[in-house]
Amino acid sequence: MSEPSEWLIYRGAGEPHEGIEQLPPPPPWRDFGGRGAPAPDERDGDGSADRRLGGYRHIAELHRPGAEELEMINAALYLRRPLLVTGSPGAGKSTLAHSVAHELGLGRVLRWPIVSRSALQDGLYHYDAIARLQDVQIAAHSAAAGVPGAESAQSVGSYIRLGPLGTALLPSDRPRVLLIDELDKSDIDLPNDLLNVLEEGEFAIPELERIADRLPDGEAEVLDDDGNKVKVRGGRVQCRSFPFVVLTSNGERDFPAPLMRRCIHLELGRPDHQRLATFVRAHLGDEAARSGDDLIAHFLERSRSELLATDQLLNAIYLTDAAAPAGRDRLADLLIQRLDRPR
Repeated sequence: MSEPSEWLIYRGAGEPHEGIEQLPPPPPWRDFGGRGAPAPDERDGDGSADRRLGGYRHIAELHRPGAEELEMINAALYLRRPLLVTGSPGAGKSTLAHSVAHELGLGRVLRWPIVSRSALQDGLYHYDAIARLQDVQIAAHSAAAGVPGAESAQSVGSYIRLGPLGTALLPSDRPRVLLIDELDKSDIDLPNDLLNVLEEGEFAIPELERIADRLPDGEAEVLDDDGNKVKVRGGRVQCRSFPFVVLTSNGERDFPAPLMRRCIHLELGRPDHQRLATFVRAHLGDEAARSGDDLIAHFLERSRSELLATDQLLNAIYLTDAAAPAGRDRLADLLIQRLDRPR
């Protein structure tokens, strides 16, 4: 009998590998048919993957998920379903997305931070109609004035830039990782607005659909969220490999049942001493983790009855390194204030 862990694609070991190639075909209802050029190999030896991961690299390498966390992540990978991660601030929800991208070599995480004004359109694409109108007017005036070398206005695709969600749905051989951060901060409509796009794996760009029959081969070049020019055929973007979508929530609200049904739900509990120490070590180094061990223990004790964030712990350890021993604990308490009750 095979070992239970053999099915895991993402193993939480922190070492990049080619495990994504072992991912079996998707379920029939999650198989998408988008066409496009294969995604470039992010781990091509020139350091591009390191640059894309940026400051999250060390966090991703040191992240050690628990057994349930591993199973839910891999369930989302196998089923091509979004992963809804809930937990208190600083529990490691966002780090999870960077860890998966790092280990599976899926490139830069596409991040869509949600605010109360966020709408579906913000995640899909932006069309700069004002810039296009200005360019058309400038071109017309230049031509009327007989300016040598005056050029006509550029095609409509030049004024379209895909957002993080739109870029994640571009057809590619490997899935991109999309982090939709703090979805609970959105207005009431956004979770429902996401349903169709996440279910169908495609969306339309009406500005391109209307003129698709006049475009060469029906294709237009637009910019993606990485700043690269990509081709969109027929005014529609359809994924080939469904992206690994991580939706995070601090638990400030409930989500509609249709969204919950389409997601794999993972709830992260409070981090233990080992995970907090790893978190501190990733950001501040081994020495800071050792010297701040007592602050970590005090933080854990307080977090049993108070709402605290690991960001506060990082601030305290970083700053108290420079404080005199006599004022260290007092300064730490000033920085780590409970978030569930005004002081």
